[in-house]
Amino acid sequence: MKVLVINSGSSSLKYQLFDMKDESVLAKGIIEEIGTEQAIHRQECTPPLPPQTGLRILEHKEAITHMLAALTDPGSGSIASVREIAAVGHRIAHGGEFFSDAALVDDEVLQAVRRNIELAPLHNPANLKGIESFRQLLGEETPMVCVFDTAFHQTMPQESYMYPLPRVLYDRHKIRRYGFHGTSHKYVSVRLGEITGHPLQGTRVISCHIGNGASITAIRDGKSVDTSMGMTPLEGLMMGTRCGDIDPAIIPFVMAKENLSLGEINSLLNKHSGLAGISGQGSDLREIIRCADEGHEGARLALNMYVQRIRKYIGSYCAVLNGLDTLVFTGGVGENSDYIRAKVCESLSYLGLELDPELNRSRSPGERKISTPASRVAVHIIPTNEELMIARDTQRLIQQRAASAAVHQSVPL
Repeated sequence: MKVLVINSGSSSLKYQLFDMKDESVLAKGIIEEIGTEQAIHRQECTPPLPPQTGLRILEHKEAITHMLAALTDPGSGSIASVREIAAVGHRIAHGGEFFSDAALVDDEVLQAVRRNIELAPLHNPANLKGIESFRQLLGEETPMVCVFDTAFHQTMPQESYMYPLPRVLYDRHKIRRYGFHGTSHKYVSVRLGEITGHPLQGTRVISCHIGNGASITAIRDGKSVDTSMGMTPLEGLMMGTRCGDIDPAIIPFVMAKENLSLGEINSLLNKHSGLAGISGQGSDLREIIRCADEGHEGARLALNMYVQRIRKYIGSYCAVLNGLDTLVFTGGVGENSDYIRAKVCESLSYLGLELDPELNRSRSPGERKISTPASRVAVHIIPTNEELMIARDTQRLIQQRAASAAVHQSVPL
């Protein structure tokens, strides 16, 4: 079975084509600057292709048509025909309370995704454009699956997802914690079980997805019980350009003092805060570390704040889980920054956690355990693979549908 995984953004289209027989990637790529006459298409395949630039791609349907043509190109394509695509899995930003698992695309599912647009106004409309374009181009005979970034967190208990606001706001508007990066946290949790060979039942795991956007999730028995991002991705950790947790009274105070509109304060909190806002050196952690090493005070403060907030969430989730068995680092920073991992872990010795300095500094790619044999808490680096998780969920639902159809056909009328 070949599964095409799609992440349709407002002006971009990311994709990967998997052969589920061995979960290998046949091709992957991205089309950027959709809606312009200067669109760019990059596709990784064998043999590699140079980027295509200056493309006139004005909407998502044109981008998908271009992508399918590249995948089926007689000289460089990975498949001979689009009919080889058994199913399409779509990453959907927000499933609200409707979805605790992936779902086969039908009119009812699409209506639910539309109803969640107010919760993800920048992402869900673009995700829907991708689905609708594929329906037009491939027809409804090619099954499609929605995989929701929020679904993994629907196992959180009420005390974790409710805000201490008047209950009527939840009843009327579903104002609550939803959490994000769910597909990533689910993947590393499942992968941890595969690596260790132990069932997830009875385990206490804290998953740290640390990149330009960052979140931490407390996972008990393989299920999310608390997570740092909230109703939106703004809550929680200090991030590349997002502020994370702040006193909410700061918002009207700053709006009044600086005469800011709602749009301007939203931009300040999401695009001009975090590491970039404190350091004054942008949001690239590597550059901030370099500046801190050279004595830049803003960069040094930004790093200290960044690490301190990660530690605080880990500590609070140890209390939620009543202990900790495994700490997992994933995401661009979590996977690649030995500096951040070391700084975070150096204050966790009270848990009996011992990081092996050499293993932590090792630049070897891929999955690895970086705690000492004597450590009472295992520390793992597990590179996330959200696309593979989407492909697996898509395959699972397609196979379940086929099995259900076979059962119905075998029942005599």
